Amino acid sequence: MAIVGTILFAFYSVAVAAAWLFFGQSQTVLALAIVGSILLVGVQYKVGKWAALRSVGAEDMDEQRYSRIHQRVEALSRDMGIKKPQLKVARMGVPNAFAVGRKGAGTVVVSEELIQLLDNEELDGVLAHELAHIANRDVVTMVIGQGIASVVGIVAQYIVLFTGDNEIADFFLAIVVGNLVQMFVMLFVLAISRYREYVADADARQAIGTGDPLARALEKISQGHERSQESRVDENVSALCIFGESTSLLTKLVSTHPPMEKRIQRLRS
Repeated sequence: MAIVGTILFAFYSVAVAAAWLFFGQSQTVLALAIVGSILLVGVQYKVGKWAALRSVGAEDMDEQRYSRIHQRVEALSRDMGIKKPQLKVARMGVPNAFAVGRKGAGTVVVSEELIQLLDNEELDGVLAHELAHIANRDVVTMVIGQGIASVVGIVAQYIVLFTGDNEIADFFLAIVVGNLVQMFVMLFVLAISRYREYVADADARQAIGTGDPLARALEKISQGHERSQESRVDENVSALCIFGESTSLLTKLVSTHPPMEKRIQRLRS
């Protein structure tokens, strides 16, 4: 994660330096670039968390009805050295789970379909996986990465506009260049996302002592998605979930999750 942070900071530094060089070498421009990008990331984080919970209709998980889940999450959180996150349950139409928030103020959402599908050991594996995301600050890292990609893309657009002849062609060229630059940074961010899934799987295996329960859970979840036609999980929330399938080479390149068979193989190796 130190390497990831360094590379993301490098992208950010290049964008700020470019803005400073092309839009005036003044402390005001530099300050506006820094403050604006920080505010952008903050808004994305706050709005993203709220939107993810609202989109699936997440509700507080009753401690009496789901007493075992609360007890296991409390024990696993203690073992992982984090504060017990808020637990919510939702009807997603598919068996799935996801985590949002930061270390010390996280939220784990579990679908009712997942609770019905998995046995206790398999559910423990999924819960440990989501807790690992919070412990590793994965959600915050991804939001920062997406924010930096947006900042770099915006700076690239304005550089094209300010260095051109202000014709209509420059406007369309700026859009194309901005999107291409942002896509380049996002490919790196998506690679981080795929890597964090492997790390969360490994941490979950360590937390529960074996990788087989989580491997079985992933198999059941994958089969449940294949059978279901009623998913209420949109594309943005899907990036947070434990399950996200990809098949073709292109979709694997831009996917937030690694191939399911590879995750299962690693858990059982």
